[in-house]
Amino acid sequence: MKSLNIGKSISASVENITPFGIWLFVKEREYFLNYVDYPYFKNQTLKSIQHVQLLHGYHLYWPELDVDLEIDNLENPAKYPLRSQTVKSSTASLARRRALVS
Repeated sequence: MKSLNIGKSISASVENITPFGIWLFVKEREYFLNYVDYPYFKNQTLKSIQHVQLLHGYHLYWPELDVDLEIDNLENPAKYPLRSQTVKSSTASLARRRALVS
């Protein structure tokens, strides 16, 4: 059985990677994900950032980074006040290690 391609194709792609964040193009809209709010993209390989998948028409997934985002998070960030603790936890961990050495 063949599936039908009706309507526009649904796609997601990373259009640009800058020192400040990444530009993402999803379903004919452009989004900027800065490294302050999305630190899990900083210091990653180009290949792992560019390998993004759009699942179910609303779910973005980077398999090599194990990062999941819904498009609604990008369009309505005020509805989702929680942010990644990656930067905070690594800073706290460094402070604890320094305290142990002292």
